[in-house]
Amino acid sequence: MTVLIDAPTWPGHGRLWSHLVSDTSYEELHTFAAGIGLPRRAFERDHYDVVAERFDAAVAAGAVLVPSREIVARLHAAGLRRRKVSRLAR
Repeated sequence: MTVLIDAPTWPGHGRLWSHLVSDTSYEELHTFAAGIGLPRRAFERDHYDVVAERFDAAVAAGAVLVPSREIVARLHAAGLRRRKVSRLAR
């Protein structure tokens, strides 16, 4: 079981955000996120968006801090990467 998180450096809505992923399964990711109180609406395609104020709680619960590039690489390697669908492709 490995849940990964990157540093809260992604700006949005006046705040900084991290990405929380599992390199094992979405089920593992949803279970972990629920355990630290993240709402399901924070899930987007293949990750949870985690506001900077919740970053320490995620790490304390066992999420492993990694660079953003590693998150993407691990998602690809596990076959869990879901790309954003272009509006033109619909």
